Amino acid sequence: IKLWPQGAPGEPGDTGPERDATKPSDPLVAGKRVIRLTNVTDPTITVYEPPRERNSGAAVVVFPGGGYHILAMDLEGTEVCTWLKSIGITCVLAKYRVPAREGRPRYAAPLQDAQRAVGLDRKNAGDWHIDPHRIGVLGFSAGGHLAAALSNNFEERTYPLVDDADQTSCRPDFVLLIYPAYLVDKKNDFALAPEMKVTENTPPTFLVQAENDPIGVENSIFYYLALKRGPVPAEMHLYAVGGHGYG
Repeated sequence: IKLWPQGAPGEPGDTGPERDATKPSDPLVAGKRVIRLTNVTDPTITVYEPPRERNSGAAVVVFPGGGYHILAMDLEGTEVCTWLKSIGITCVLAKYRVPAREGRPRYAAPLQDAQRAVGLDRKNAGDWHIDPHRIGVLGFSAGGHLAAALSNNFEERTYPLVDDADQTSCRPDFVLLIYPAYLVDKKNDFALAPEMKVTENTPPTFLVQAENDPIGVENSIFYYLALKRGPVPAEMHLYAVGGHGYG
């Protein structure tokens, strides 16, 4: 489903064909090649609906990671949705715009796509057999940053309203952040990034990260502390070993 029927807002034009940028020299994950999708200018959502008899009513919008340069569409996307569907959860895979647009914050266009995606979920909750009060978001790495940015920037749309989907709330009911990136400023005593305006209205949040993650486990630690000050219900799991980008 196209997120923007008349084209995404603020797009300067075609950045080249959408393509898988994976090279033969790129590392494998669990022995498998990873799709690294880039040049996404026409963002979409894909709905994975579980069998009716197993449908829990919950839904999760998935944001793959990739440093806002690419999208790890299988490792942190289609594989995740297949699993969520198997346990009775409707999964909505968001193919948001990458790479970052020049002259704008790297998350600006993706945040528009994320707000629109959750709004479309709520508008279509009846048709998609979703409980509109049980729609969460799940993000990996940069996708974790996007999920967190959405969970703290939902009161106003960051684009001109398009249709009825933009009149519904885009606040997630819960948030899952998997080895999230960019939540804190390492050069400023790990202060939260300015877009992370944590308040008591930030949704309940689950975090998981490894302490040897080169992105920095501080992203989870300091964000968790901000949630507790919110106060926001939060759960964090840290593991000694695991690295980054394991899906």
